[in-house]
Amino acid sequence: MQKSQKPLPQHVSDFLDWLEIEKGLSSKSQENYSRFINKFISWLKDSNLSSLTPDTLTPDHIRQYRLFLARNPTKPLKKSTQNYYLIALRSLLNYFADRDIISLPSEKIKLARDKEDRQVRFLTLEQLQRLFDAPNTKIFQGLRDRTILETFFSTGMRISELVALNTEQINIKPDAEELELTITGKGGRIRTVYFSARTLEWLYRYLKERKDVENALFVTYKGKKKEPHRITPRAIQKAFKKYTIIAGIPLFTTPHVMRHTFATDLLSQGVDLRTIQEFLGHKSITATQIYAHVTSQKLREIHEKFHSGKNLK
Repeated sequence: MQKSQKPLPQHVSDFLDWLEIEKGLSSKSQENYSRFINKFISWLKDSNLSSLTPDTLTPDHIRQYRLFLARNPTKPLKKSTQNYYLIALRSLLNYFADRDIISLPSEKIKLARDKEDRQVRFLTLEQLQRLFDAPNTKIFQGLRDRTILETFFSTGMRISELVALNTEQINIKPDAEELELTITGKGGRIRTVYFSARTLEWLYRYLKERKDVENALFVTYKGKKKEPHRITPRAIQKAFKKYTIIAGIPLFTTPHVMRHTFATDLLSQGVDLRTIQEFLGHKSITATQIYAHVTSQKLREIHEKFHSGKNLK
């Protein structure tokens, strides 16, 4: 291990290169890390700490920075948002460790905990059915939107993964029973997603109505000529809001809530967390463990109902 004579701000460029080349982060992820770490660099400057080197950064500096994030004078930050900045700082410390530069261990940075932020919101099967029934499938847009909803629930995809799908990836016939699809998800991680027979039926109906040659699987038609364009995440989010109101289900319903619903439904069927991790494409089981309390709650309810001892005299 060696000490670096360069102050912390001068390490940022090499850190971002490390994220790209050695960690393989996407350009969007690199942008986010750049924004988050530059918040820390700005704080160092405003606190007259720009001359700090990696080995002179102390736990007290981290504590002061955390107080700054928590008490942001311009706009209060949710604890989940504070964690993005702390995770970026952790990654910077991991970069130093990887380069054998003396610095604080990344474990010294503890993330903020917020029960509300960790709450898993999901739909019941009855609410899910009402959401499925909301689009008017007699028109193309409704047929497309119903197919999108079914795809979310069947595969557990993120919205970015779903909008990136292409028609050339989907090769189905009438009455198809299954489809396995390999996709590249968050962090460039490759995984397999599975389409149910029911979802394939909707995909077949939707693709049969397509008269264009656009490669994107889910499209919207824009302009005077109604030319096809790949649907955007924003368009899907707006559609969710509309169908949530039509269906009369909780307003927190979003594409990510569908991902939660996918996971909790599998859990209710007895699927273990490690398998759920594979389905969701989580890098670490820690990310999947947010669903563990759902299982625990269900067990408590079963115990209360069947084993509470209320019938004993």
